[in-house]
Amino acid sequence: MKKPALLTPVPAAAPAGPRPAPAATATRPATADGALAARLLGRLQRQAVPAVLVLLVLVSSVLFPSFGTLDNARSITVQTSFLAIVALGMTLVILTGGIDLSVGSVFALGGVLAAWASPWGIVPALLLPLAVCGTIGAINGLLVARAGMAPFIVTLATLLAARGLLLAVTHEGATTYLVPRGSAFAGLGQGTVWGFGHPVLIALALFGLGGVLLQRTPFGQSVFAIGGSSDAATLMGLPVARTRVLVYLLSSLLAGLAGALSAARLSSGVTIVGVGMELDAIAAVVIGGTLLTGGAGTVGGTLWGVLLLAVIQNLINQIGSLNSSYQSVVSGGFLIVVVLAQRYLFRARPTP
Repeated sequence: MKKPALLTPVPAAAPAGPRPAPAATATRPATADGALAARLLGRLQRQAVPAVLVLLVLVSSVLFPSFGTLDNARSITVQTSFLAIVALGMTLVILTGGIDLSVGSVFALGGVLAAWASPWGIVPALLLPLAVCGTIGAINGLLVARAGMAPFIVTLATLLAARGLLLAVTHEGATTYLVPRGSAFAGLGQGTVWGFGHPVLIALALFGLGGVLLQRTPFGQSVFAIGGSSDAATLMGLPVARTRVLVYLLSSLLAGLAGALSAARLSSGVTIVGVGMELDAIAAVVIGGTLLTGGAGTVGGTLWGVLLLAVIQNLINQIGSLNSSYQSVVSGGFLIVVVLAQRYLFRARPTP
């Protein structure tokens, strides 16, 4: 009897088309290219404003010899220091995804209260504005964090309240409180170290502390996490409400301190200062690279943004034929360009 033939299994035919490359070969170059592109875009975001500032200073020094003098540099830094302190607090608020429209009125109120209390010494002249302005900031934070109200509405209301309290203290602006000449409080705003005013050194010290606070403490990590995603920060167990209250509190405290230093510098509590200052602070923060949606930014970038706006204003004054209102036009143009650049860079950044 004939034996049946053994059947050998036939392998299935491979699908038509080119074979896919191994996973490691396909992903490694893309991952390396993506990481390199992310680093380049991040560096561009961090270094663009300083590069523009340095270029503007060099060109202006050539075109206007008086611009590059040491006296002009001292003048720019002193005038900028008050806005810089306010913008530092605004940076903390914007990093959490919020906004603080009350800082201009709080700045003016702090100056008036400091001048009113200055005859009793430097301690009351500092403590009174800090206490009142800190209370306004705590109210902002509690209404935003605990009551769930929109930051825009809350801080707009306290803007009006702080300006109304300012007018009440000064009898509708008819009374101007003067700082005693030669007092310790006046020396805080008018004294110099190596030719640079005390407000400049105070602003630099506060920015140093702000950088350490954001980069080296759990509070700073919470600020960035809340700005990135408030819901995710809550799920991680971070103190979301407490952090938000603290950032609004710090913003008002810094605005009140800046107002007190301005009163010491001017030897009086001027009632008309601070109008529109909140917009200048927001512009400086955004130009410095902090996202309006929160979660990304640095205090160093804010300082560069403040200096850039100050140099533009000084340059307009150097030209002489232009009105000072052109500063707002240029600042607005810079702000639009920076926001568009931020959107483009973050869209172009590859996802990990």
